Amino acid sequence: MSSATGKDIYEFLAVRRLAIIGVSRNPKAFSRVLFKEFIDRKYETIPVNPSATDIDGFPCYQSVAGITPTVEAALVMTSPKSVEKAVNDCLDVGVKRIWIYGMMGNPQANKGIIAKCNQQNVIVISDLCPFMFFPQTGFLHRFHGTILKIMGRYPT
Repeated sequence: MSSATGKDIYEFLAVRRLAIIGVSRNPKAFSRVLFKEFIDRKYETIPVNPSATDIDGFPCYQSVAGITPTVEAALVMTSPKSVEKAVNDCLDVGVKRIWIYGMMGNPQANKGIIAKCNQQNVIVISDLCPFMFFPQTGFLHRFHGTILKIMGRYPT
């Protein structure tokens, strides 16, 4: 579970220009739903997918390194095997806030990724969904947050 605080999360969401790494070309994929939500909430949202040239009419970048000027925050929504590369790319260009959605795979590797971010004074959020923290979010997302609160796993 993420060791991020509520302050970390709300500071991430206060950044109005961010990259979403791993936005799917499939319009029905959850990453696209979340991408559209950020757009609808008036974020300057920059899609990153090495296999796409545009997502929903927005120019798509091959990697976060190609974005000029560099973003301060990135939401990583790649497959578990690509998370480490995506995070390293972010660290290489100076991204200061990284949200790793649905971190799965090797728990030891995940700890290493988070430790590397912490060593570079990068705020990292993992294992949480941004939908739970948006104002006026849908019932299912509020319910998910409530369950985490009951379990004592909701960031404070």
